[in-house]
Amino acid sequence: MRSFLLLLYLCFSVAVSANEWLPETKEPTIKILFIGNSLTYTNNLPKLVKAHAKTKGIKIKTRMVALPNYALEDHWNDGNIQQLIATGGYDYVIIQQGPSSQQEGRDILIDYGKKYAALCNKHNARLAYFMVWPSLKYYHTLDAVIKNYQDAATINNAIILPVGMTWKEHHNSSKRNDYYGIDGFHPSLKGSKAAAATIVSSLF
Repeated sequence: MRSFLLLLYLCFSVAVSANEWLPETKEPTIKILFIGNSLTYTNNLPKLVKAHAKTKGIKIKTRMVALPNYALEDHWNDGNIQQLIATGGYDYVIIQQGPSSQQEGRDILIDYGKKYAALCNKHNARLAYFMVWPSLKYYHTLDAVIKNYQDAATINNAIILPVGMTWKEHHNSSKRNDYYGIDGFHPSLKGSKAAAATIVSSLF
């Protein structure tokens, strides 16, 4: 009996010792590259996305390339984002430009989106369109903004992050403009937080 108990103790000790040496499992960090303009860098949207994801138990790391009044073609023609996508090991590349309710903006969303999509596919990243919104002055064009971003995402087999639809739903239900900042175009902090929540829920 004593021999059996001793053997059982030794087996238990070995098992515990082995477990102590097992490497700790860590949640993977998801890497996201944001490419856009002032609608992205106002209120530091990537930081808000990271914070909101953390509340869901999702760990992400972000990088932002955003310049005033830039469209997708401007970033592409600068030639910097190609290297970032090729070497950054990103899981998602999120792109946006201005509202793009007119034909020229629609064409850029689709045509340059195709270039981004091909580059992302080559480097195992998923492309996502951050659907934006028009200024209050041109709020009546929001449906065209929504359609053009949705079409571009569908054509280029990309994810749509429907922030513009979140904007519309809030505006229509509350009859308030509090997602807009003081200039009537850039987002308030409340608007940026709503955008971050929409992005996280759409990606994860």
